[in-house]
Amino acid sequence: MGSKPAPFSDIGKRAKDLLTKDYNYDHKFTLSILSSTGMAFTATGLKKDEVFVGDINTLYKSKNTVVDVKVDTYSNVSTKVTVNDILPSTKAAFSFKIPDHKSGKLDVQYFHHHAAIESSIGLNPNPLLDFSAAIGSSNLSLGGEVGFDTASSSFIKYNAGIGLNKPDFSAALLLTDKGQTLKASYVHSVNPFHSVAAEMTHRFSSLENSFTIGSSHAVDPFTVVKTRFSDNGKAAMLYQHEWRPKSLITFSAEHDSKATHAAYPKYGIALALKP
Repeated sequence: MGSKPAPFSDIGKRAKDLLTKDYNYDHKFTLSILSSTGMAFTATGLKKDEVFVGDINTLYKSKNTVVDVKVDTYSNVSTKVTVNDILPSTKAAFSFKIPDHKSGKLDVQYFHHHAAIESSIGLNPNPLLDFSAAIGSSNLSLGGEVGFDTASSSFIKYNAGIGLNKPDFSAALLLTDKGQTLKASYVHSVNPFHSVAAEMTHRFSSLENSFTIGSSHAVDPFTVVKTRFSDNGKAAMLYQHEWRPKSLITFSAEHDSKATHAAYPKYGIALALKP
Protein backbone atom coordinates (compact mmCIF):
# COMPACT_ATOMS: atom_id res chain seq x y z
CA MET A 1 0.00 0.00 0.00
CA GLY A 2 3.04 2.24 0.33
CA SER A 3 2.75 4.42 -2.78
CA LYS A 4 -0.89 3.77 -3.69
CA PRO A 5 -3.27 6.76 -3.68
CA ALA A 6 -6.28 6.70 -1.40
CA PRO A 7 -9.78 6.70 -2.94
CA PHE A 8 -11.25 10.06 -3.92
CA SER A 9 -13.57 9.91 -0.89
CA ASP A 10 -10.50 10.03 1.39
CA ILE A 11 -9.27 13.41 0.08
CA GLY A 12 -9.65 15.79 3.03
CA LYS A 13 -10.70 12.95 5.37
CA ARG A 14 -8.09 13.61 8.08
CA ALA A 15 -9.34 17.16 8.67
CA LYS A 16 -12.99 16.10 8.42
CA ASP A 17 -12.51 13.36 11.01
CA LEU A 18 -10.86 15.74 13.48
CA LEU A 19 -13.65 18.29 13.06
CA THR A 20 -16.70 15.99 12.99
CA LYS A 21 -15.97 12.38 13.97
CA ASP A 22 -17.60 11.07 17.21
CA TYR A 23 -19.54 14.28 17.91
CA ASN A 24 -23.02 13.16 18.95
CA TYR A 25 -25.82 15.11 20.63
CA ASP A 26 -28.13 12.22 21.53
CA HIS A 27 -27.88 9.16 23.77
CA LYS A 28 -26.24 6.33 21.87
CA PHE A 29 -25.31 2.83 22.99
CA THR A 30 -23.30 0.18 21.10
CA LEU A 31 -22.51 -3.39 22.18
CA SER A 32 -20.15 -5.51 20.04
CA ILE A 33 -19.26 -9.16 20.62
CA LEU A 34 -16.63 -10.87 18.45
CA SER A 35 -16.28 -14.65 18.42
CA SER A 36 -13.17 -16.66 17.64
CA THR A 37 -14.85 -18.04 14.47
CA GLY A 38 -15.08 -14.60 12.84
CA MET A 39 -18.71 -13.93 13.74
CA ALA A 40 -19.48 -10.51 15.23
CA PHE A 41 -22.69 -9.29 16.85
CA THR A 42 -23.39 -5.59 17.28
CA ALA A 43 -26.45 -3.92 18.82
CA THR A 44 -26.89 -0.15 18.69
CA GLY A 45 -29.58 2.13 20.01
CA LEU A 46 -30.39 5.82 19.88
CA LYS A 47 -32.89 7.56 22.16
CA LYS A 48 -34.45 10.42 20.21
CA ASP A 49 -37.55 12.36 21.28
CA GLU A 50 -38.23 9.68 23.90
CA VAL A 51 -38.58 6.97 21.22
CA PHE A 52 -35.93 4.27 21.14
CA VAL A 53 -34.69 3.31 17.69
CA GLY A 54 -31.82 0.99 17.03
CA ASP A 55 -30.47 -1.94 15.08
CA ILE A 56 -28.87 -5.35 15.49
CA ASN A 57 -25.84 -6.10 13.34
CA THR A 58 -24.37 -9.53 12.59
CA LEU A 59 -21.02 -9.77 10.85
CA TYR A 60 -19.34 -12.84 9.40
CA LYS A 61 -15.80 -12.85 8.03
CA SER A 62 -13.92 -15.51 6.12
CA LYS A 63 -10.66 -15.31 4.18
CA ASN A 64 -12.04 -13.24 1.28
CA THR A 65 -15.70 -12.66 2.14
CA VAL A 66 -17.54 -10.46 4.62
CA VAL A 67 -21.30 -10.78 5.18
CA ASP A 68 -22.94 -7.94 7.11
CA VAL A 69 -26.63 -8.21 8.08
CA LYS A 70 -28.44 -5.44 9.96
CA VAL A 71 -31.99 -5.50 11.35
CA ASP A 72 -33.46 -2.27 12.72
CA THR A 73 -36.39 -1.60 15.05
CA TYR A 74 -38.78 -1.24 12.13
CA SER A 75 -37.98 -4.78 10.82
CA ASN A 76 -35.96 -3.50 7.88
CA VAL A 77 -33.19 -5.92 6.89
CA SER A 78 -30.01 -4.60 5.25
CA THR A 79 -27.52 -7.09 3.81
CA LYS A 80 -24.09 -6.46 2.34
CA VAL A 81 -21.78 -9.13 0.91
CA THR A 82 -18.19 -8.05 0.21
CA VAL A 83 -15.72 -10.19 -1.72
CA ASN A 84 -12.02 -9.28 -1.75
CA ASP A 85 -9.63 -10.15 -4.56
CA ILE A 86 -12.35 -11.49 -6.84
CA LEU A 87 -9.84 -10.23 -9.42
CA PRO A 88 -6.31 -9.01 -8.54
CA SER A 89 -6.49 -5.74 -6.52
CA THR A 90 -10.29 -5.70 -6.82
CA LYS A 91 -13.06 -5.61 -4.22
CA ALA A 92 -16.75 -6.11 -5.01
CA ALA A 93 -19.76 -5.56 -2.74
CA PHE A 94 -23.41 -6.43 -3.29
CA SER A 95 -26.00 -4.85 -0.99
CA PHE A 96 -29.79 -4.79 -0.72
CA LYS A 97 -32.57 -3.96 1.74
CA ILE A 98 -35.74 -5.86 2.57
CA PRO A 99 -38.59 -5.03 1.89
CA ASP A 100 -37.26 -2.34 -0.53
CA HIS A 101 -36.88 -4.38 -3.73
CA LYS A 102 -35.34 -1.42 -5.59
CA SER A 103 -32.45 -0.96 -3.14
CA GLY A 104 -30.01 -3.44 -4.68
CA LYS A 105 -26.58 -2.00 -5.46
CA LEU A 106 -23.26 -3.26 -6.77
CA ASP A 107 -20.01 -1.53 -5.75
CA VAL A 108 -16.63 -2.31 -7.31
CA GLN A 109 -13.25 -0.98 -6.20
CA TYR A 110 -9.94 -1.35 -8.02
CA PHE A 111 -6.61 -0.29 -6.55
CA HIS A 112 -3.55 0.13 -8.76
CA HIS A 113 -0.10 1.35 -7.74
CA HIS A 114 -0.94 4.82 -9.05
CA ALA A 115 -4.76 4.80 -9.26
CA ALA A 116 -7.80 4.06 -7.12
CA ILE A 117 -11.11 3.55 -8.92
CA GLU A 118 -14.56 3.12 -7.39
CA SER A 119 -17.86 2.54 -9.18
CA SER A 120 -21.43 1.91 -8.07
CA ILE A 121 -24.60 0.97 -9.93
CA GLY A 122 -28.14 0.53 -8.66
CA LEU A 123 -29.69 -2.82 -9.55
CA ASN A 124 -33.06 -1.57 -10.77
CA PRO A 125 -34.63 -0.47 -14.10
CA ASN A 126 -33.53 3.17 -13.64
CA PRO A 127 -30.28 2.96 -11.71
CA LEU A 128 -28.08 5.65 -10.27
CA LEU A 129 -24.50 5.43 -11.51
CA ASP A 130 -21.53 6.66 -9.48
CA PHE A 131 -17.91 6.69 -10.56
CA SER A 132 -14.83 8.12 -8.85
CA ALA A 133 -11.12 7.91 -9.52
CA ALA A 134 -7.93 9.19 -7.97
CA ILE A 135 -4.41 9.10 -9.40
CA GLY A 136 -1.03 9.84 -7.85
CA SER A 137 0.58 8.37 -4.77
CA SER A 138 -0.02 8.12 -1.04
CA ASN A 139 1.51 11.62 -0.67
CA LEU A 140 -0.22 13.46 -3.54
CA SER A 141 -3.50 12.49 -5.19
CA LEU A 142 -5.79 14.13 -7.73
CA GLY A 143 -9.28 12.87 -8.45
CA GLY A 144 -12.92 13.42 -9.19
CA GLU A 145 -16.35 11.81 -9.03
CA VAL A 146 -19.55 11.92 -11.06
CA GLY A 147 -23.08 10.71 -10.43
CA PHE A 148 -25.61 10.05 -13.20
CA ASP A 149 -29.35 9.45 -12.87
CA THR A 150 -30.53 7.26 -15.74
CA ALA A 151 -34.19 8.02 -14.97
CA SER A 152 -33.79 11.73 -15.75
CA SER A 153 -30.68 11.33 -17.96
CA SER A 154 -28.90 14.00 -15.91
CA PHE A 155 -25.78 14.36 -13.80
CA ILE A 156 -26.68 14.64 -10.13
CA LYS A 157 -23.13 15.42 -8.97
CA TYR A 158 -19.64 16.11 -10.24
CA ASN A 159 -16.84 16.97 -7.86
CA ALA A 160 -13.05 17.24 -8.07
CA GLY A 161 -10.23 17.58 -5.60
CA ILE A 162 -6.54 17.37 -4.82
CA GLY A 163 -4.95 16.16 -1.61
CA LEU A 164 -1.45 16.38 -0.12
CA ASN A 165 -0.58 14.01 2.72
CA LYS A 166 2.52 13.94 4.88
CA PRO A 167 3.09 12.24 8.25
CA ASP A 168 2.71 15.53 10.14
CA PHE A 169 0.15 17.38 7.99
CA SER A 170 -2.54 16.98 5.35
CA ALA A 171 -4.09 19.55 3.01
CA ALA A 172 -6.97 19.25 0.56
CA LEU A 173 -8.80 21.43 -1.97
CA LEU A 174 -12.23 20.27 -3.17
CA LEU A 175 -14.66 21.67 -5.74
CA THR A 176 -18.13 20.31 -4.88
CA ASP A 177 -21.86 20.93 -5.44
CA LYS A 178 -21.46 20.80 -9.21
CA GLY A 179 -18.75 23.43 -9.10
CA GLN A 180 -20.67 25.80 -6.82
CA THR A 181 -18.63 25.29 -3.64
CA LEU A 182 -14.89 25.48 -3.02
CA LYS A 183 -13.66 23.85 0.17
CA ALA A 184 -10.11 23.96 1.57
CA SER A 185 -8.98 22.02 4.64
CA TYR A 186 -5.74 21.58 6.55
CA VAL A 187 -4.74 19.46 9.54
CA HIS A 188 -1.37 19.64 11.30
CA SER A 189 0.08 17.35 13.95
CA VAL A 190 1.93 19.62 16.35
CA ASN A 191 3.32 16.49 18.05
CA PRO A 192 2.08 12.90 18.50
CA PHE A 193 -0.43 14.09 21.12
CA HIS A 194 -1.84 17.36 19.70
CA SER A 195 -3.34 18.24 16.31
CA VAL A 196 -5.14 21.26 14.89
CA ALA A 197 -7.36 21.56 11.81
CA ALA A 198 -9.16 24.24 9.81
CA GLU A 199 -11.72 24.15 7.03
CA MET A 200 -12.84 27.08 4.86
CA THR A 201 -15.78 27.05 2.44
CA HIS A 202 -16.67 29.53 -0.31
CA ARG A 203 -20.01 29.35 -2.15
CA PHE A 204 -19.85 30.99 -5.56
CA SER A 205 -23.63 31.40 -5.97
CA SER A 206 -24.08 33.46 -2.79
CA LEU A 207 -20.47 34.67 -2.34
CA GLU A 208 -20.65 33.41 1.23
CA ASN A 209 -17.60 32.30 3.20
CA SER A 210 -17.54 30.09 6.27
CA PHE A 211 -14.85 28.46 8.37
CA THR A 212 -14.39 25.95 11.15
CA ILE A 213 -11.33 25.36 13.31
CA GLY A 214 -10.71 22.53 15.74
CA SER A 215 -8.15 20.70 17.82
CA SER A 216 -7.50 17.26 19.25
CA HIS A 217 -5.49 16.61 22.40
CA ALA A 218 -4.41 13.25 23.84
CA VAL A 219 -4.52 13.86 27.59
CA ASP A 220 -3.14 10.37 28.23
CA PRO A 221 -2.96 7.09 26.24
CA PHE A 222 -6.68 6.47 26.95
CA THR A 223 -8.25 9.95 26.86
CA VAL A 224 -8.83 12.40 24.00
CA VAL A 225 -10.31 15.90 24.19
CA LYS A 226 -11.49 17.69 21.03
CA THR A 227 -12.73 21.24 20.47
CA ARG A 228 -14.42 22.91 17.51
CA PHE A 229 -15.36 26.53 16.72
CA SER A 230 -17.29 27.86 13.70
CA ASP A 231 -17.88 31.36 12.37
CA ASN A 232 -21.65 30.85 12.81
CA GLY A 233 -21.20 31.15 16.58
CA LYS A 234 -21.25 27.44 17.42
CA ALA A 235 -18.65 25.95 19.76
CA ALA A 236 -18.37 22.25 20.57
CA MET A 237 -16.30 20.02 22.83
CA LEU A 238 -15.81 16.25 23.00
CA TYR A 239 -14.36 14.07 25.76
CA GLN A 240 -13.61 10.42 24.93
CA HIS A 241 -12.14 7.86 27.32
CA GLU A 242 -11.17 4.24 26.60
CA TRP A 243 -11.93 2.69 29.98
CA ARG A 244 -11.15 -0.82 28.73
CA PRO A 245 -9.66 -2.09 25.42
CA LYS A 246 -11.88 -0.87 22.53
CA SER A 247 -14.65 0.16 24.95
CA LEU A 248 -15.29 3.90 24.79
CA ILE A 249 -17.41 6.45 26.57
CA THR A 250 -17.86 9.78 24.78
CA PHE A 251 -19.39 13.04 26.01
CA SER A 252 -20.22 15.79 23.51
CA ALA A 253 -21.57 19.31 23.97
CA GLU A 254 -22.36 22.19 21.61
CA HIS A 255 -23.33 25.79 22.31
CA ASP A 256 -24.69 28.32 19.84
CA SER A 257 -23.96 31.87 20.96
CA LYS A 258 -26.50 33.20 18.43
CA ALA A 259 -29.36 30.90 19.42
CA THR A 260 -32.42 32.46 21.02
CA HIS A 261 -34.41 29.26 21.62
CA ALA A 262 -34.18 26.38 24.09
CA ALA A 263 -32.54 23.94 21.68
CA TYR A 264 -29.09 24.96 22.91
CA PRO A 265 -26.85 23.98 24.51
CA LYS A 266 -26.88 20.40 23.20
CA TYR A 267 -25.45 17.46 25.12
CA GLY A 268 -24.81 13.86 24.08
CA ILE A 269 -23.34 10.67 25.42
CA ALA A 270 -22.24 7.54 23.57
CA LEU A 271 -21.20 4.26 25.16
CA ALA A 272 -19.48 1.50 23.14
CA LEU A 273 -18.83 -1.88 24.77
CA LYS A 274 -16.63 -4.58 23.25
CA PRO A 275 -16.24 -7.49 25.70
